[in-house]
Amino acid sequence: MSEAPNWLVEGAPHVWRPYCQMKTAPAPLAVARTDGSRLILEDGRELVDGIASWWTACHGYNHPHIRDAVADQLARAPHVMFGGLAHEPAYRLARRLAALLPGDLDHVFFAESGSVSVEIAMKMALQYWINRGVSGRTRFLSFLGGYHGDTLATMTICDPEEGMHSLFAGVMPAQHVVALPTDAASEAGLRAYLAENAQEIAAIVVEPRVQGAGGMFFHDDEVLRTLRRVADDHDMLLIFDEIFTGFGRTGDLFACEGSGVVPDIVTLSKALTGGTLPLSAAIASARVFEAFWSDDPGAALMHGPTYMANPLACAAANASLDLFETGSWRADVARIEAGLRKGLEPCRTATGVVDVRVKGAIGVVEFATPVAVGALSQRFAEAGVWIRPMLNLIYLTPPFVVTDADLEQLTGAIRTVVVG
Repeated sequence: MSEAPNWLVEGAPHVWRPYCQMKTAPAPLAVARTDGSRLILEDGRELVDGIASWWTACHGYNHPHIRDAVADQLARAPHVMFGGLAHEPAYRLARRLAALLPGDLDHVFFAESGSVSVEIAMKMALQYWINRGVSGRTRFLSFLGGYHGDTLATMTICDPEEGMHSLFAGVMPAQHVVALPTDAASEAGLRAYLAENAQEIAAIVVEPRVQGAGGMFFHDDEVLRTLRRVADDHDMLLIFDEIFTGFGRTGDLFACEGSGVVPDIVTLSKALTGGTLPLSAAIASARVFEAFWSDDPGAALMHGPTYMANPLACAAANASLDLFETGSWRADVARIEAGLRKGLEPCRTATGVVDVRVKGAIGVVEFATPVAVGALSQRFAEAGVWIRPMLNLIYLTPPFVVTDADLEQLTGAIRTVVVG
């Protein structure tokens, strides 16, 4: 293995890396380029990427259709402000997203990151009640095991015990974080809780089908139907955070589409641009949007991220939607699901493993205790794969274009580490 490149050595004292203790964490792997499902390192090694750069590169890296669309837009206009100006890629993307989403989720507010889109959805929900002249609806209901981002407001609706945000307890107003209603008993418990607290809740926020970074917990669509009924019974808004589940990861293009449950607001990001450029959206129903449609300037949503609706990102997202429209990804997700079930099942009886679960193109091996993220990542890299565990999990969310051979290399590396 060659020495670290100069750019890494010289820049390391100045870069603050994510999700690690800088003093003790292993040095990051230096990436020279990407191709399909592979990361090509500066030292020449190739790693099969098992997590698609935090679930974004759904079509694989360097897809020519997306790359060409971005290059074409770069020659036309890389960016213009969205306040008072408009451009074709954003307006076309908004129309296409509205057509793909169920019900009347027709009103698209663009941002850059997933956390910000959730903050915007929360702000929409709070102002929805203000604009309607209803006071007191200032809190949110979310769920244990959930994760919605690292910004201040989104931290308040994450699981308070999941670890990353526990230091900030008490800094922001506390929200209502309860158990998901997965059966009759827990639904009854939720309804009893809301009988006491619903009057101060603006909206319910949930990750549909899979609670992602909070623990990769799965739940079925009946949970979502229950939440829709509960929200309607108490006149609350329902927000689906589909930043992880959107764009095919669970087998349907969107979890809300596949479940038949239409939320009042849905947030999208991650795979929206196929893993090329930052872009997110909070998409509201007619009910929500109409509360802001007024002759009163004070009823407007006063929000506007500087790079919202960036033309390059919108061009990438439109190209990504072109690829989704071919429908070939559905067979790939089904193929990956079968490969994950076969490849990870032997881990179930290994020491320390408490569960193995698969849904769509998501595979999870759960341990009873937290895992050594840095050390395990290094072992996986030595086996020719890029897998970055989290919490008490080793998980896979590969690009949809991963080959069967590469998928077997990913699951085989996990089996070697877990089973021996």
